[in-house]
Amino acid sequence: MQLRNLGRVDYGATLHAMQRFTDERAVDTPDELWICEHAAVYTQGISGNSDHVLNPGSIPVAATNRGGQVTFHGPGQVVCYPLIDLRRAGYFVKEYVFRIEEAVIRTLMHFGVTGHRVGGAPGIYVRLDDPASHALLPQRPRKASGDGPTAPVAPDFSGLGKIAALGIKVSRHCTYHGVALNVDMDLEPYSRINPCGYAELQTVDLSTIGVQTTWDEAAAVLGHQLSIRLAP
Repeated sequence: MQLRNLGRVDYGATLHAMQRFTDERAVDTPDELWICEHAAVYTQGISGNSDHVLNPGSIPVAATNRGGQVTFHGPGQVVCYPLIDLRRAGYFVKEYVFRIEEAVIRTLMHFGVTGHRVGGAPGIYVRLDDPASHALLPQRPRKASGDGPTAPVAPDFSGLGKIAALGIKVSRHCTYHGVALNVDMDLEPYSRINPCGYAELQTVDLSTIGVQTTWDEAAAVLGHQLSIRLAP
């Protein structure tokens, strides 16, 4: 996988570049991982509900073709876009999502923070009262008991803050869009939306939970973890 650190780039231009790369790639085109940062922008998923955008103010809202609801990108956030041929890599979308989340968890571990998955709510979360705690969450992903189908359960975000958001698109077995890790941001814009479609979901970054690092360091660690976890 070829890693490309793009620095701070325009969101719309980057989205168009990802789409063009995906549309034009051939069976032997090397996979790439784009790492970047965006100016303040809200992005809305393809089936997103506009009611979750409460008060955008002067921050633009960009319609996208990724999954999920509305989220925020801004300075101090590491955004990673894996451009991968899943058929060639040898795994399916569900495992692809798991591998991205695992890369974020391992990145947080590097900084002494324990990341958690929450059933039914893609992304990675941390305990607000004890970010280093390894104790399992009662709402972690788990199989339902019995022989019947698994009943959907509303996610329980009590005591948690979301530190990484995930939104993907797969076209002809090839991925784009990706994952965003909050490092040292102005978190106020999250209060103007229902993040990822959940009212009052608290959003945090590494800085607010006591981790002092730089964007460059966090980007290097996450990029390295993604290159490992997304390998064929």
